[in-house]
Amino acid sequence: MPSIGVKLYSVFFKFMLKHRLQSRLQVPESDAVGSGGGNFGVTSRPEEGTAAAVNPSFTDGVATKDIHVDPLTSLSIRIFLPETCLRSPDALTNSRGPVFDSVSRRSSYGSPNNGAIPSSNGGVVVKRVQNIDSNRRSSYGGCIDDSALKSDGGYKGYNPSGKNCRRLPVMLQFHGGAFVSGSNDSVANDCFCRRIAKLCDVIVLAVGYRLAPENKYPAAFEDGVKVLHWLAKQANLAEFGRGGGGGAVAKKMEGNWHVADAFGTSMVEPWLAAHGNPSRCVLLGVSCGGNIADYVAQKAVEAGKLLEPVKVVAQVLMYPFFIGSVPTHSEIKLANSYFYDKAMCTLAWKLFLPEEEFSLDHPAANPLNPNRGGPLPKQMPPTLTVVAEHDWMRDRAIAYSEELRKVNVDSPVLEYKDAVHEFATLDMLLKTPLAQACAEDIAIWVKKYISLRGHEFSY
Repeated sequence: MPSIGVKLYSVFFKFMLKHRLQSRLQVPESDAVGSGGGNFGVTSRPEEGTAAAVNPSFTDGVATKDIHVDPLTSLSIRIFLPETCLRSPDALTNSRGPVFDSVSRRSSYGSPNNGAIPSSNGGVVVKRVQNIDSNRRSSYGGCIDDSALKSDGGYKGYNPSGKNCRRLPVMLQFHGGAFVSGSNDSVANDCFCRRIAKLCDVIVLAVGYRLAPENKYPAAFEDGVKVLHWLAKQANLAEFGRGGGGGAVAKKMEGNWHVADAFGTSMVEPWLAAHGNPSRCVLLGVSCGGNIADYVAQKAVEAGKLLEPVKVVAQVLMYPFFIGSVPTHSEIKLANSYFYDKAMCTLAWKLFLPEEEFSLDHPAANPLNPNRGGPLPKQMPPTLTVVAEHDWMRDRAIAYSEELRKVNVDSPVLEYKDAVHEFATLDMLLKTPLAQACAEDIAIWVKKYISLRGHEFSY
């Protein structure tokens, strides 16, 4: 059973959430639009908690920056760039496995090994950290030592063959909050994304989608698809600049290609241009973010080659926010479960769905609805589903993974004992051993599909 502390915090959490949801029912209809067209929107609620400041200096192993994606709405992303992007693949691997110099690598149980590297004779070689400041990044994405990564002010990361240009898979992360709360820059989400970026060795793009009731369905879902198309555009613009297309937009400086400011190329996001590999894209959704991720995955399958070079190779659904009019066993037995009980979640769906469309069997709510839009595409990406023992939504998430397996999709389920909804992402629970273990389990599975060597583990 969950601890006494979790139970007490759950009571407080549900009291505050119920108050917020009821207050949002009073939002004037003129302020809540169907798809957010022409509405700048709301992506965070300052009254709910403090936001984590961006940290572009790699002081904790991950640099972050915020990007405003859509000029017509408040859609934004926070980029989480792990420090390993500064090391070439040759420097990261030897005959026995990865070498992480200048970092204290955490073992699978969370304890640091102080950069210990197994040698060929079975002993241990400890590589000391030397001149940490030389590897620390400035707020503009370059090293403090300009000679290491810059040339005449141009970032060497643009050089496709540069020694300091390591390309990492890209993960789109959608936060939880029942569609009406939460944000991509909250302290809890920032901490979780940093952990995932380091464990999976990926660039995480945390999506700040529009919230209800100011922006009802399908605003949040459309924002997820919009970010995927934005990522494809970024990849194409970066490649356009490297190749020198459209005029002299790329010039060689001291043996390295530098993207000059010209039409189109000036919109390139440098961190993604230098280090992103969108051909290995993963979607990760937390709670209601899982609903968004699954929708985006289906749209990616439908788009096919129109999204090139972006390719969604896997998705992770963490305790997805599924519901339905015919209750499952867990929905009956655990209706009053911890943090998010069924009554409050039903209220959240009323806030999210337009009044004329409200139904617990809405395609956005019930993935098992036969009228959801036809059978599941057989090309759905491999899908890992994470569920908690004491979560009333668990049975429907498990049933959805079974439906995916029926169309030959790799869709395992990880169920955690004594766990509650959002046990790996809620602020109070982030530092628990269970939360750390869940993140590591996700990393092990994800690495199967983002490995450059194929469908195998990449350590």
